[in-house]
Amino acid sequence: MYFQRLEDLRVDADLTQEQVAEILHCKREVYRRYEKGIHEIPVWAVIELAKYYGTSTDYILGLTDGR
Repeated sequence: MYFQRLEDLRVDADLTQEQVAEILHCKREVYRRYEKGIHEIPVWAVIELAKYYGTSTDYILGLTDGR
């Protein structure tokens, strides 16, 4: 599954993939694979990103359009 919102949130926050990877304590390549849908992003990572970006996990997962 491709999560366009992961990329959109990152770009809106003016962050690089490397910076988001640091937030998640993983390598940039691992995060890039999450963002591109090559690997499924773990639930814990979705939760951490929702907290960081101040949005809901439902928004990140595309279940709602309300941030």
